[in-house]
Amino acid sequence: MPILRTLQPGDEVSLETFLLQHTSTSMFLRSNWRAAGLLDQGARFQGTYIAAYIDETIVAVAAHFWNEMIVVQAPVYLPEVVQAVVAQSGRAISGISGPAAQVEATKSILGLSKRPTQLDEAEILFSLALRDLQIPQALASAEVQCRLPYLDELELLTEWCAAFSVETLGQRDTPSLTTASRSIIEARQATAMHWILVAGDTPVSYSAFNASLPDIVQIGGVWTPPGVRGKGYAKSVVAGSLLNARSLLVKRAILFTGNNNQAAQAVYRGIGFLPTSEKYGLVLFEETQA
Repeated sequence: MPILRTLQPGDEVSLETFLLQHTSTSMFLRSNWRAAGLLDQGARFQGTYIAAYIDETIVAVAAHFWNEMIVVQAPVYLPEVVQAVVAQSGRAISGISGPAAQVEATKSILGLSKRPTQLDEAEILFSLALRDLQIPQALASAEVQCRLPYLDELELLTEWCAAFSVETLGQRDTPSLTTASRSIIEARQATAMHWILVAGDTPVSYSAFNASLPDIVQIGGVWTPPGVRGKGYAKSVVAGSLLNARSLLVKRAILFTGNNNQAAQAVYRGIGFLPTSEKYGLVLFEETQA
């Protein structure tokens, strides 16, 4: 049987060594500990991490983060680390993410298989080596420009972030969603992790990195208002964000999207992304549940 430990400052190298074996499905875990460390004081990106060790080597991890999301990377000893992290953190559970099969198993382990969900998908994981990024003509010719947002655009981006959550994640359009969306946008602005596409002076599309590392970034939150869709703006904003990442020597980008989201898949394939053999699980529980 493994030894279970709550990770603490000083355990970063052991954790990273393990997570690097599962790079494409560990972005949230890797990015969050780098952003906020291993202490859990409830701040953004912080969480409680439980690891299973065999012979002083980490073989499984589960984390329960500030936003009540459980994130797993546990090819072995999944029940042990999941049950331990929930007991240790004392948090409610808003959702689960990680490798799709592990996410499905985690629902069962925690007795949550019948709990109502806003979203419950095994999504396609796409990858792109940034040297192979295909630049849309509109972006290459400066017909549109991709840049960091200005401060006076953040209110608009808060509205877009909320609209994305309603359309893509199944959330309800409530005052609390607006508040949460504003916090997300402000955090991305503070870390320069989001981009806006403008045609002339008009904002037309948006993209962000929801996890970022020196060598790899993960795209999330891509949004084009319904009235200007079908014009290639999403391709340009994602490509523009990745040109910026490539200039900082980032080598690869990944993302995940739903099996039925053909429009998004076409956007990503159009700039060079290809599906991997892996599926990424994402479950978001209904907010009304305790």
